[in-house]
Amino acid sequence: MERSSLACVTWNLHRSVGRDGHLNAARTMAAIASTIVPTAPDILALQEADSDDAPHQAILNMEELGRMTGLQSVHDGDNMRWGPQSGGFLGNILLLDPAMTLRDRRILELPGRCPRAAVLAEVEVAGHPLRIVSCHLSLAQALRAVQLRTVGQVLARRAPMQTILLGDLNEWRPWGGIALSRPMMGMDLTGPVRRTFPAGCPLLPLDRILTDNGTDVFDARALNSDAIHAASDHRPLAARVELRGRAA
Repeated sequence: MERSSLACVTWNLHRSVGRDGHLNAARTMAAIASTIVPTAPDILALQEADSDDAPHQAILNMEELGRMTGLQSVHDGDNMRWGPQSGGFLGNILLLDPAMTLRDRRILELPGRCPRAAVLAEVEVAGHPLRIVSCHLSLAQALRAVQLRTVGQVLARRAPMQTILLGDLNEWRPWGGIALSRPMMGMDLTGPVRRTFPAGCPLLPLDRILTDNGTDVFDARALNSDAIHAASDHRPLAARVELRGRAA
């Protein structure tokens, strides 16, 4: 079936520690069910979804998450997880519509004082080759620039195709700063800016959904509900990404 756009959601779960300071995975799952599932995402990127310290154990029940969302985790291979007890890699979890044909996937470990990583998946959807990169970047601008430069260098060696970058980019400047500039990434990434942090009264647009290739990101909105406010310090960001063109 021909498709012209994909529904995307990214959410930093804050390790399921809510406004009350308590870790409550059931509360996080309920927030996903009530607020994210109704948006029918084709792509769902989660950050801080595993425990903060090694062995970075899964906080959420991944089988239940798959049933609830109808999406498939890309982390079923051992090389896609920090360890056998992890849901993803350093808290990054990427789930995709199973109708997408997965062509390649890998973890990109990123430099920095705190362990960081990006999840890369290359898929085909409705005849369109598409690359998806989800990540959680550093709080420090200099490290964000180095981390995205690292991602950009990896992508430069791969086949050209439309790329979606989404996650908690920790970039508060609406214009994106040097980290999201073409000299760092090697591509022009665009997407609407929506404030997502803190959840109760958002001031900063830390979470982004971006794409290149002159394609459009539209219907962007920070999802809002009492369940979200209780579950994390970020609001989820949802948007639709236009599909355009084939691999060069």
